Amino acid sequence: MPLSGPVTLAGCGEWLRCCGGGEPRPRTVWLGHPEKRDQRYPRNVINNQKYNFFTFLPGVLFNQFKYFFNLYFLLLACSQFVPEMRLGALYTYWVPLGFVLAVTIIREAVEEIRCYMRDKEVNSQVYSRLTARGTVKVKSSSIQVGDLIIVEKNQRVPADMIFLRTSEKNGSCFLRTDQLDGETDWKLRLPVACTQRLPTAADLLQIRSYVYAEEPNIDIHNFVGTFTREDSDPPISESLSIENALWAGTVTASGTVVGVVLYTGRELRSVMNTSNPRSKIGLFDLEVNCLTKILFAALVVVALVMVALQHFAGRWYLQIIRFLLLFSNIIPISLRVNLDMGKIVYSWVIRRDSKIPGTVVRSSTIPEQLGRISYLLTDKTGTLTQNEMVFKRLHLGTVAYGLDSMDEVQSHIFSIYTQQPQDPPAQKGSAPTTKVRRTMSSRVHEAVKAIALCHNVTPVYESNGVTDQAEAEKQYEDSCRVYQASSPDEVALVQWTESVGLTLVGRDQSSMQLRTPGDQILNFTILQLFPFTYESKRMGIIVRDESTGEITFYMKGADVVMAGIVQYNDWLEEECGNMAREGLRVLVVAKKSLAEEQYQDFEARYVQAKLSVHDRSLKVATVIESLEMEMELLCLTGVEDQLQADVRPTLETLRNAGIKVWMLTGDKLETATCTAKNAHLVTRNQDIHIFRLVTNRGEAHLELNAFRRKHDCALVISGDSLEVCLKYYEYEFMELACQCPAVVCCRCAPTQKARIVRLLQERTGRLTCAVGDGGNDVSMIQESDCGVGVEGKAVFSSVFYFASVPLYQGFLIIGYSTIYTMFPVFSLVLDKDVKSEVAMLYPELYKDLLKGRPLSYKTFLIWVLISIYQGSTIMYGALLLFESEFVHIVAISFTSLILTELLMVALTIQTWHWLMTVAELLSLACYVASLVFLHEFIDVYFIATLSFLWKVSVITLVSCLPLYVLKYLRRRFSPPSYSKLTS
Repeated sequence: MPLSGPVTLAGCGEWLRCCGGGEPRPRTVWLGHPEKRDQRYPRNVINNQKYNFFTFLPGVLFNQFKYFFNLYFLLLACSQFVPEMRLGALYTYWVPLGFVLAVTIIREAVEEIRCYMRDKEVNSQVYSRLTARGTVKVKSSSIQVGDLIIVEKNQRVPADMIFLRTSEKNGSCFLRTDQLDGETDWKLRLPVACTQRLPTAADLLQIRSYVYAEEPNIDIHNFVGTFTREDSDPPISESLSIENALWAGTVTASGTVVGVVLYTGRELRSVMNTSNPRSKIGLFDLEVNCLTKILFAALVVVALVMVALQHFAGRWYLQIIRFLLLFSNIIPISLRVNLDMGKIVYSWVIRRDSKIPGTVVRSSTIPEQLGRISYLLTDKTGTLTQNEMVFKRLHLGTVAYGLDSMDEVQSHIFSIYTQQPQDPPAQKGSAPTTKVRRTMSSRVHEAVKAIALCHNVTPVYESNGVTDQAEAEKQYEDSCRVYQASSPDEVALVQWTESVGLTLVGRDQSSMQLRTPGDQILNFTILQLFPFTYESKRMGIIVRDESTGEITFYMKGADVVMAGIVQYNDWLEEECGNMAREGLRVLVVAKKSLAEEQYQDFEARYVQAKLSVHDRSLKVATVIESLEMEMELLCLTGVEDQLQADVRPTLETLRNAGIKVWMLTGDKLETATCTAKNAHLVTRNQDIHIFRLVTNRGEAHLELNAFRRKHDCALVISGDSLEVCLKYYEYEFMELACQCPAVVCCRCAPTQKARIVRLLQERTGRLTCAVGDGGNDVSMIQESDCGVGVEGKAVFSSVFYFASVPLYQGFLIIGYSTIYTMFPVFSLVLDKDVKSEVAMLYPELYKDLLKGRPLSYKTFLIWVLISIYQGSTIMYGALLLFESEFVHIVAISFTSLILTELLMVALTIQTWHWLMTVAELLSLACYVASLVFLHEFIDVYFIATLSFLWKVSVITLVSCLPLYVLKYLRRRFSPPSYSKLTS
């Protein structure tokens, strides 16, 4: 599954705050007159960068030196400017540190430049602005509050606006909001009625009107405001709601729209729902930082012991500092160099991995985090699914039709609407068969007809280059027709009815047209429409057949509500359960025929209820429910959201690896639950606890107690209920949720996603990885640990009477930290304990990584003891074997040290790579070649003697051979788990 996604909106930098003044307040915005503003507004600039030109260098340096590991080397290098503390040449300390800083600064600069270019692309998008001089082009970054902006079809809305006009004949438009709220449903938006009635868009500048809007806030699902036209008699005032709002980051899916800009820059809803970019540091770096503190504490203890053995004579405090500097190589700066270079290599390998083509590594500082993830938090739309609904099942109770039998459904529809040729003389016994056939055809026809009428889908006709749009709409050309709806489920249903012969060809606010297989047009008048709501879980429509005058009430909805509405039957509950277990989203379709008098009575009561001032919603619902009784059950429909390739095996692998997966989505509860089942996020033998909607502390307490009694149960919870639980019972809820094998959070706002990630980090202390593809996922990705869019020396001072003088000076120190040992250590990034194929076959191996054993305190202590042993062996071995040539102690010990380092790297390797061999030989060659230039420290003629060579070999052998023996014995009698798979 690819782990990269498109670049979308993110939080603005702190520097942007200077562009707007004070706390956000309600505002009055005059149409087309941005100069008539009652307060300062921020520029409409999207900024995802962590730094600006002035804060880049200070910010990068601060982020480096706020950790002790880096600060230690900085203080060490700075100390060499003090003559009393200097132990060698300045370049000995500043060159390695400068190299590390240069790599970091260059890396951060490259990432900032890339981010700047992406921001520039968004900010430079061109839009049309209505002015008194006509239409002018303007960049997104130059749009101001009060501007009248024209947004074309499939164009991103550049700022938060109020919808004024549309080119659509039905007087509305659809928005794609998945990049804002993660919901797959298209949103229907309505223009201000007063401005939609104007003859042309240019007339917007001729009227005196304004919008009064609430202060900027993070609520993307609600809006409160009013539109007022002052130059009419009397003045016109209309209330504004979310139906009139066009939020930045959404995309117009139909027609051309005109809007007035209300909010810009950091006051955009999308920006307020994201967090500021932050610098991330890996767990491995934090562990190294902690171990560095321990080593430094050990250095302080050793330095105090050395000074104490001298009885604190003279300027003992200066001696302590010199001993600290002398032992500073116990914390090698080469480790910092190798860590940075290793991260770069891992990032390069990820980019070049053929199994995840197109992956771009946005941050090269945390690639190793992927090896220690405990919680994976993923979006649904576009991440797990392709956002393409497919019709899979039609169930009539006694018979079901799947994808392989849809031709039978088509045959039934054709038999109803097409003229059949005269039947041959009936054979004996054929009459009952014909009757059954006609009965089944009638049932199938009624079900297909109900599905073709009960929806909120609008067919739109687009020009194909040959026929103009008006002509295409007139002729109902199939090649020009596109379905638009607030839900991809409804589009899938209408597309299916078209495939079996009954096609939706026209619709406006009061009528609907269907085309039969015989090209006959069926006209229906829409008398009433009851939209789907999250609370009701159903939608309905009352239509009149113009050819017969029959009035029919159609309804579809979730089985939990429809079961009490339809007539008694013995198959609904069982078949709904069977289809749901297959991961299908099930809708129950029913109808009820109404007499003219019955409908007139209903209409009168319905209109009266809508005029009520008090309890309007309750009264309207009561009137509708009077019709929702004893309805005829027609069929069940099953649709499925197409999964991304390899989602099921990927989730199975993650589960076996011990990684818990949480799905955080803005979609509806039913859609999210079906996707979780279909993707096998929830296994077939696991129960699902659907956390009911709670609104207060008491309800949350009762529901948490009910959930506590469940075991090995996946959790499904809505964003509203989650907010209540976190407000009153944050600790209890997170404790229970973390025990679940899987968690699904639906109707989740972007800020909620980020909060869940943060709570998981705080409560469990484990690493989190967030995967998303939209702007609503940016906060979650930024908040997670990994967002998707890894020895010492010198016993010399204790030998020479505890004198604080260095054994290795000048280039020897810097050479040991870099060219003499860097290549072999760095080549360890190529090491593998098992092949990638084996790791994918046995994902349980990943659990070993979660324990962090390679850098545990036990492992650290073992390596400290090894270092003490080897340092003592080299130093005292030199004393024992080279007593007469002790003036050459530097050559003796340093050569043994280099050889020991190379052998220890070889000891660590699990799987040899040819570049590892090259690195070992290259390091040894560099040391031998540099001897020509190191005559100041090493006598070349001395080390060329046979005596020197065999004695150094003995010292090296004694320091390394026992460790090789121990490694062999351990692998022989206590092998690691992965070795059993590779043997």
